[in-house]
Amino acid sequence: MLALLPALAVGGGCGAAAGVAPLRVWAMSYEGDYSPHLMPDFTAATGIPVDVQSLPTTASHEKLLTAHAGNALPDVLMLFNGWVREFAMIGAVAPVPSPALTAGLIPGMREALRIDGIDYAVPWSVAPQVQYFRRDIVAAAGYATPPLDWAGWLRMARAIKRRRPDDYVFLMLLNWPTALLTMMTQAGATMLRDRATRGNFRSDPVRHAFAFYAQLFAEGLAPRALSTEVQDPLAAFAQGYFAIWPSSPTTLLDLSRRAGEIPATRWGTARLAGPNGPGPVSGDSASLCVAAGTTRPAAAWALVRHMTSRASELTFQRMIGNLPARIDAWNSPQLAQPVLAAFREQMTQPAPIPPAVEWERIQIEVQLAAERVVRGIQTIDEALGALDARVDRLLAQRRALVDAGKIA
Repeated sequence: MLALLPALAVGGGCGAAAGVAPLRVWAMSYEGDYSPHLMPDFTAATGIPVDVQSLPTTASHEKLLTAHAGNALPDVLMLFNGWVREFAMIGAVAPVPSPALTAGLIPGMREALRIDGIDYAVPWSVAPQVQYFRRDIVAAAGYATPPLDWAGWLRMARAIKRRRPDDYVFLMLLNWPTALLTMMTQAGATMLRDRATRGNFRSDPVRHAFAFYAQLFAEGLAPRALSTEVQDPLAAFAQGYFAIWPSSPTTLLDLSRRAGEIPATRWGTARLAGPNGPGPVSGDSASLCVAAGTTRPAAAWALVRHMTSRASELTFQRMIGNLPARIDAWNSPQLAQPVLAAFREQMTQPAPIPPAVEWERIQIEVQLAAERVVRGIQTIDEALGALDARVDRLLAQRRALVDAGKIA
């Protein structure tokens, strides 16, 4: 694709051709900040300049929807994997034109993004959560590494708390539901039922996960805090304010930058604990899509191929810690670091994404229900009953479409 583009688009030559409009790319978080570093090679090969806009993660979903409504989406856009189905349903993104773009992926990545047998996105990064842990604090409590089952996790946490009563053990911010969603998945919960048209939150696995999550706060093992109340978790981790931090691969970059505060010898990574051992884990894995309305689809897909190539994924891994979605990238020596072993093992068990475009909103409802329980405003039964009722209302339109046979 890249070889053909000079002849097709700009007539060859090195560097950006005069008068060639740049392709536009929108991406979030570190991906948006660092994507410009991937573009010089593409421009040198094709003569096509690229303009990257970095979006704030918290506002990106609404900005993308607004841009689609105004016919103003960029040529290429990053979507978190849980958003792909929604943007495909509303016609915002185009189908992937060639199976070569989605070949050689880590098992489970492609299936999560296929809709009625059609690919709408090319996986760009894998972002499972693992537990970052303070080696010194865990060792002082008698453990070389954190246990990988809930009962052992709780015993270790209580041992740490006895030694450090003024600090906490876990950091699980109440406005980020990923840790709780992972617990529910590991407990075997199916969060939506009846062909994903109704909530299933009063089920025993969900109740089990909610109870364990709430217990961590009730025993003072985790602070009842929002992200706005722990504004510098890296500093808190370095100071021993907490010892276990479920987080994503990009935290590796943060820790590397702050090595003066917390040397690499003082922390490690391990798979997240599950009820009886590790299991599927949620995360904000990301993909690249091409806008359905782009006027330059060949160039846009060539850019996607460049950004998701082995070389680009390894470059990103060095820069920001993102883990490659392509199997061949994992053969690189740079991914043989011991700190990446937990991610390597975990990424083969991604948590399934419920097949409902309302899932983004449902996750917010889960987070609000959990916060009510943790703060003692509702009991678990009250919160889960109310959660099912709210989710059923959110899924009313989907339920009608499924009943009418208009969607699967």
